[in-house]
Amino acid sequence: MAGSAKEDAAAGFDPLRPKLMRVAYRMLGSVADAEDMVQEAFIRWMGADRSEVREPEAFLRRTVTRLCLDQLKSARRQRETYVGPWLPDPVVEEEPEDDVTLPLMLALERLSPLERAAFLLHDVFGLSFEEVAATIERDPAACRQLAARARTHVREARPRFHVEQARGVELAEAFFTASRSGDLKALGAMLASDVSIHADGGGKRSAAMRPILGFDAVIKVHEQLAALFKKHGSTLVRAGFINGLPGFVTREADGELQSTALEIEDGKVVAIYIVRNPDKLGHLH
Repeated sequence: MAGSAKEDAAAGFDPLRPKLMRVAYRMLGSVADAEDMVQEAFIRWMGADRSEVREPEAFLRRTVTRLCLDQLKSARRQRETYVGPWLPDPVVEEEPEDDVTLPLMLALERLSPLERAAFLLHDVFGLSFEEVAATIERDPAACRQLAARARTHVREARPRFHVEQARGVELAEAFFTASRSGDLKALGAMLASDVSIHADGGGKRSAAMRPILGFDAVIKVHEQLAALFKKHGSTLVRAGFINGLPGFVTREADGELQSTALEIEDGKVVAIYIVRNPDKLGHLH
């Protein structure tokens, strides 16, 4: 392809790249896979007769969604052999862009690929069912049914308690301080009675192989961790919102990054999501 033609293709594509990345990441839960899908869409865009494309954004969104639907089939097979709990790659923002939080992303994992696409495109990205139908190659009535089924499955995971952003960051920073200093009294005051820990090490770094459930079990884990933190420090890299939840990124004793996201209801931490798998943290360096 001549240089100028490639530049023309990039000029039409690059402004849409962040939107396309959001679609791909919401579909796949993996930053690296989302980047691959968006790059593949760019390659197809370069090869397309762009003079025939009336709406580049719709064309590219369609391309990315279809690539993601294909990718989800192989991702499902990979998840079946994944070591320990699977969590989506942590995406850190100064403030959340939409209400697709980490618990909702986990609920999306239980949907079929088409249900997931219909729900995200219509309920999150605001497309009409006619546009959804054109994207996933089903008729609008079928897309309505797919989205309705998806809504039923994910209803419980939709954010019910919106934490004020400043308060969320404040809680995350207080949680970091209490957990790293071993102040179990301060930590306990932040936790709900049914709090849980979900840790994703992917078999690459130590992490609990199953969720840790209940106040006593979670406090016990933090008691053990406090002894480790005393010997080997844990450094705060940044606080913010991780997949829509207040949280923080740290550098741990082994020199690797770790992300911690806190699900908060009624001012109490009800779930702690920790990503330790280095394959999921490379983009945070």
